[in-house]
Amino acid sequence: MLPETPSFFERVYVVVRQIPYGKVTSYGAIANYLGAKQSSRLVGYAMNNSHGKDVPAHRVVNRKGLLTGKHHFEGTNLMQQLLESEGIVVVENQIQEFDKVFWNPSEELRNL
Repeated sequence: MLPETPSFFERVYVVVRQIPYGKVTSYGAIANYLGAKQSSRLVGYAMNNSHGKDVPAHRVVNRKGLLTGKHHFEGTNLMQQLLESEGIVVVENQIQEFDKVFWNPSEELRNL
């Protein structure tokens, strides 16, 4: 019997679990790393489905550093609070100095 191939969502979770404390990445960067460049929205769906799966979904934002997924977290500012607890500065739902805290899985990871 062949081993089961991990689902796209599971592959996303493997990548997101690798994002270091105090760093963020984007939906598109994850999709690109997984070889599915046009699937950033699907990565977003995976993040929305990740609650209770030990996945630091708060570290995944849009390509401009906006907290577009914040409404999927409990409370109005939980995503921002989690990021700020890691030293990331957020002003009006926008990560400040985004290029300094951005983590690119295509550069940081070998194929998992």
